[in-house]
Amino acid sequence: MKNILKISYSIIFLLVGTLTVNAAEKVDLLKTDWSFKGLFGKFDRGALQRGYQVYSEVCAGCHSMKYVSYRNLFEQGGPEFTEEQAKAIAASFEVTDGPNNDGEMFVRPAKLSDKFVMPFENVKAAQAANGGAYPPDMSVLAKARTGGVDYIYSVLLGYEDPPSSVTLDDGVYYNKYMYGNKIKMSQPLMDDAVEYSDGTKATEEQMAKDVTTFLMWAAEPHLESRHKMGFKAILYLIILTILVYFSMKKIWSRIESEV
Repeated sequence: MKNILKISYSIIFLLVGTLTVNAAEKVDLLKTDWSFKGLFGKFDRGALQRGYQVYSEVCAGCHSMKYVSYRNLFEQGGPEFTEEQAKAIAASFEVTDGPNNDGEMFVRPAKLSDKFVMPFENVKAAQAANGGAYPPDMSVLAKARTGGVDYIYSVLLGYEDPPSSVTLDDGVYYNKYMYGNKIKMSQPLMDDAVEYSDGTKATEEQMAKDVTTFLMWAAEPHLESRHKMGFKAILYLIILTILVYFSMKKIWSRIESEV
C-alpha cells in the first residue's frame, strides 16, 4: 500500500511539474491582419506574388513545395501571374526527364505541368547540407503547424539572443516562438533581403507576412471559392428559414384555438 501511494505521489508530482513547465514556456504568438481571414476573406494578389518571390529567393534553397505545380501560379484564386510569367518562372528551373528513345535520362526546362523543383535529390542529401536537420516541405506547412499562419509568422520574426540560462550547440539558434526555443535554421529574413519588383519596402515584417500568405494559399488554394460557397449556403439557409417561418404562420392561422 505504501509503495502504491509513493508511485501515485511521484506521478502527480511529475504531471504538475510538466504542466508548470509548459505554462512557463507558453508564449503568445504575434498577430497581424490577414486578408484571407473571416467569411469574406480573400488573398491579396500582391502579397501572394511577393510571397512567391521571398520563397523562391530565400526559402527554396532548402525547403521544397512538392505538392504545388507551376501552373498553379496563374490559376484563379492564387498569385494569378499571367500564363507567360508562369511559363517563364517554370523555364528558369531544370528537371530530369526520360528516358528518351536511347533509354537515357535527360535534363530539360520545367513546364507548367511540373511540380516545383526540389532543392535536394533526397532526404539524406538535404540532411547532409543542413547539419543533420531535414527542412520540412512547405506545401501544407500553414495547416500542419499548431497556430497556423500566426505560428509561421512568429517563428520568422522570433530570432533573438538566448537568455543567459540557455546554452546552444553549434549551428543551433534561439527562437522565442519555436517549440523548445531551439532551431537549426539560421535567421532567414533581414531587411532588404529581396528587392520587390512592385516597389514595396522589403522589411523583415513585410517579407514574413508575404511569404506566410503565400504558404497559406499553397496549403489551401481553394480558400476563396470555399468562402464564396459558404456565403451562398448561409444566404440560402436564411431565405429558406424565412419562407418556412411564413409558411408555418399561414398554415397555423387556419386552426382555431380551443382555449
